[in-house]
Amino acid sequence: MTDDVIRVFLVDDQELVRAGFTMLVDSQPDMRVVGQAGDGGEALEKLQVTASDVVLMDVRMPRLDGVEATRQLQSLPEAPRVIVLTTFDLDEYAFAAIKAGAAGFLLKNTPPADLLSAIRQVHSGDAVVSPSTTRRLLEHFAGSLPDEERERPDLAELTAREREVLVEVVRGLSNTEIARLFTLSEATVKTHIGRILAKTGLRDRVALVVLGYETGLVKPNH
Repeated sequence: MTDDVIRVFLVDDQELVRAGFTMLVDSQPDMRVVGQAGDGGEALEKLQVTASDVVLMDVRMPRLDGVEATRQLQSLPEAPRVIVLTTFDLDEYAFAAIKAGAAGFLLKNTPPADLLSAIRQVHSGDAVVSPSTTRRLLEHFAGSLPDEERERPDLAELTAREREVLVEVVRGLSNTEIARLFTLSEATVKTHIGRILAKTGLRDRVALVVLGYETGLVKPNH
């Protein structure tokens, strides 16, 4: 297997679903299924000894669900990036999985081309949940979010401009829209977001959206 092949690991309690995903993934010249598991516990055991780049993780499984498996995976030295798969768009499991460190989530009925694109995106370091979708999830669970803004030490390290950019990321604006809003180049916006991620220790803009809501930086429905 060459270095540029994306190593995919499948976790789903339905063997037929895993077989379908295997056929789809293995049909691509730039990716290969390197292993599979029927629940989160088995996945954790196998991923300790199986090098993987991207994990497709069902959220609802016996023994150990996808949320807890995703959380525990993050403790591995070179943790693979996780895409959680769910049946419903507004799903408390999907929200919990994103908080646990997943790079994003997809519906199980996502078209094959979109699933393959998502694997490539996640492998390249992007998130596959649009901030607007994450925002809808967060607003759905707004009752558990703070009424008052809760400052975090790492947020205090942000410059005034970085804080402004973070707020717009949380609101779901794209880099292009943020650049237009502040009369900046898209490259400058990307630089700001990169510095925000570095200062907060977060992996992608989905995590920034969660951070913005959990600290009260942006309020639901605003």
